[in-house]
Amino acid sequence: MTSDDETLSDVFWAVARRLRQQSKEALAPWDIAPSHFRAIAVLARHGTMRQGELADHLRIAARSTTEVVDGLEERGLVERTPDPKDRRAILVGLTGKGAGLFAAVRAARQAGSEEYFGALSEQDRADLTRILGRLRQT
Repeated sequence: MTSDDETLSDVFWAVARRLRQQSKEALAPWDIAPSHFRAIAVLARHGTMRQGELADHLRIAARSTTEVVDGLEERGLVERTPDPKDRRAILVGLTGKGAGLFAAVRAARQAGSEEYFGALSEQDRADLTRILGRLRQT
């Protein structure tokens, strides 16, 4: 329930914090930081790319991306390979282990979301999906 003095923004951010907490809990069994998982998710969705492109997708500095990729590479989740189009450039891509981790975490998150949003009717979920989709496009 919401109190009468809560704004739409207050309620939205409270839900966002709860979803962020659920996401951290879903990552716990794999001992992976949210920032590292974000990089894995970008690579899973967009495929192998240059490290600079990954930095752009993550909206972080190239130096920070190097640290993220180093950590993921140490765990065998990503690999660096020479770019066949430019010998000076390096590509970053998921390994089979990284792809497997992405699939497992995604399934765990989906199960958590189903439980959380299960309190809503099918119509409410459809409406919320439509509304959030519209906001995402602005």
